[in-house]
Amino acid sequence: GKIKRLTVRRTATGKWFACFSVEIEDQPKPPWKDGSLVGIDVGLESFATLSNGEKISNPRFFREEEHELARVQRKLSKAPKGTPDRKKALKVVERVHERIANKRYEFAHQISNDLVNRFGLIAFEDLNIKGMTKNHCLAKSIHDVAWNMLVTLTSYKAESAGSMVVLVDPRNTSKMCSRCGILVEKTLSDRVHNCPQCGLSMDRDWNAAINILRLGTQSLQNARRPAL
Repeated sequence: GKIKRLTVRRTATGKWFACFSVEIEDQPKPPWKDGSLVGIDVGLESFATLSNGEKISNPRFFREEEHELARVQRKLSKAPKGTPDRKKALKVVERVHERIANKRYEFAHQISNDLVNRFGLIAFEDLNIKGMTKNHCLAKSIHDVAWNMLVTLTSYKAESAGSMVVLVDPRNTSKMCSRCGILVEKTLSDRVHNCPQCGLSMDRDWNAAINILRLGTQSLQNARRPAL
């Protein structure tokens, strides 16, 4: 393609990257994977639960590196300001942060690739991540899983893969019974959905993922319905 822009950046750890923006001819879009639908409930216990019952475990990259990060940060705090030792210690801290970010980014790429290759319709909740991180007990864990990154990567890959991403209203997706539709109150510690009306008993995240898929298919049907 024709090069339109070149962006050069240097990371905090001294690595250089060049990003080219090029103009190319429109490529033919692949046919839509009609019939392969999935709803996805993201969480902290599991990174994601799919409406077909699959679970993707939470890798907890920051938690894995937390002790190492604390160790190098202690070394940084002890180094006198303005000295070569402090600069060296700061670079070590930045390398740990970069390693965590790279692991998280690679993981999100792998999951998003798998989703767009397998499913034609992918429904996520339209979560207010900024509002959720105001809960200080959960903020560190929410930042670590990077749900927004997964949604963003999946969305931009979907079209070229013959897939479609829809975002649905997250209200009551965890409470609603996926079989009969009544709302069942739960606390964060309640991991099983038990419906007192129809007797459905299943993993709460799986139940939520089924509700997310239902809302996603409804929004698609409404979008295709001709205006009166």
